[in-house]
Amino acid sequence: MGSSRTLAQTYRHFGEVDAAKASPLYQRVAIALSESDEALRAIQAAPARKRHPAVILAALHDLALAGRAPELAADGDAAAGAAIDTLVRMTDSVVDIAVRRRRRTNETGRCAVLYPAIAEVAHRVGASTLGLIDVGCSAGLNLNADRVGITYSNGQSLGAPSSPVQLSASVVGDRPIPTRAMPEVVARVGVDLDPVDVTDVDDARWLRACLWPDQQEQATRLEAEIALAATAPPLLLRGDAVELMPDAFAHISTDALPVVTTTWALSRFPLESRLRFLHRLDQAASGRTVAWVSVEGVGVAPTIPTLGDRRASGHSVIGLAVFDGPSLHAEAVGRCWSQGRLLTWLADS
Repeated sequence: MGSSRTLAQTYRHFGEVDAAKASPLYQRVAIALSESDEALRAIQAAPARKRHPAVILAALHDLALAGRAPELAADGDAAAGAAIDTLVRMTDSVVDIAVRRRRRTNETGRCAVLYPAIAEVAHRVGASTLGLIDVGCSAGLNLNADRVGITYSNGQSLGAPSSPVQLSASVVGDRPIPTRAMPEVVARVGVDLDPVDVTDVDDARWLRACLWPDQQEQATRLEAEIALAATAPPLLLRGDAVELMPDAFAHISTDALPVVTTTWALSRFPLESRLRFLHRLDQAASGRTVAWVSVEGVGVAPTIPTLGDRRASGHSVIGLAVFDGPSLHAEAVGRCWSQGRLLTWLADS
């Protein structure tokens, strides 16, 4: 993505392929940026790893939401022209945001997978209270899995029916989702290299900026999630997850089952770090039972069976692992697609 020519191709591809169906606005803006030499030169002021269209567009969106570039609120060709003008006129501001921030996906469908898996592992252990530890937590929205309502395509439902956050997911296959309730959650701890505090105005705005402006349904849901999380903010630990695991466990009372969750987080770890992460869980289980719920690509989560699936097969495996002293029981209980929007349950419950 170094040369102007390659950068132009990247932005055109993003507009014509990545944004084509999901965001007509970003489709038009990305293509316009790809055709503007001035805009491309401005983008090249950012470090190479920060020149991706999704990052630069999120930085522009952040400026618009902050009221620093109100002209970006225009539609169609006017928005494309405003994006070029803002990039050229406010290059330093755009680059500063892009460098300081990591793009967030905040896919809320993850709770539709996490809820039944957490409830299942709690049932197997016989736990009456839980302490959740989410690795790669971003804003910690997954830590509220028990506080949202979830409706599945087969008519089943889980969670809180009166919650302001209501999610839906499609079930693939004939096997039902386990409908047992999640026990009381008494602690919520998030671990991330750069966690997002939903009670901080700038952090919350960045979450909104990472959504595409014409994704109104997602924006409405995110607002509800931010508001819900702000009523009981989780404890956020900043730093390397492997190194911070002992600190995270220290915040879970001894009478609660610690449940560590990873959702597409371990793929960012080298294999050595994944194995060290597993060792940390094993160490924590020397004096108590520890559970791990993983939703990762095939073969990414150590010890979780792959069900004979091929790596990079387009879906993820839902795994449960229970560490109990010297023993470890690991099982693949399902598969999911599209960041949790589709899932199939495989385990007997």
